[in-house]
Amino acid sequence: QVQLVESGGGLVQAGGSLRLSCEASGGTFSSGAMGWFRQAPGKEREFVAAINWSNGVTDYTHSVKGRFTISRDNTKNTVYLQMNSLKPEDTAVYYCAAAARLHWPRRLIVGAYDYWGQGTQVTVSS
Repeated sequence: QVQLVESGGGLVQAGGSLRLSCEASGGTFSSGAMGWFRQAPGKEREFVAAINWSNGVTDYTHSVKGRFTISRDNTKNTVYLQMNSLKPEDTAVYYCAAAARLHWPRRLIVGAYDYWGQGTQVTVSS
């Protein structure tokens, strides 16, 4: 049974940084990808970033490019999201997601991922 466990959320002032971690257990994603999504109150879950597990190719939503960095540690089956220069509009519950096999053009789609973490709250104060 695959489990994704997130950590690293919290409260930070605008301009600050946080690093989210997501450890996967019970499965491997060497042919797939892992991603981060977020959901603010009253809004739909949206794509933030993804990383192709085999070749390390990454992608980001426009609003976080240059501020967020997604990375992976194959030995620990863990993906990270380093978030710098945080803004109040980054406030949301952040979810880790994993796909055993992912057709890369579908990386932005919630339904393309097989497994989800429980979510971690990120709050950025102004």
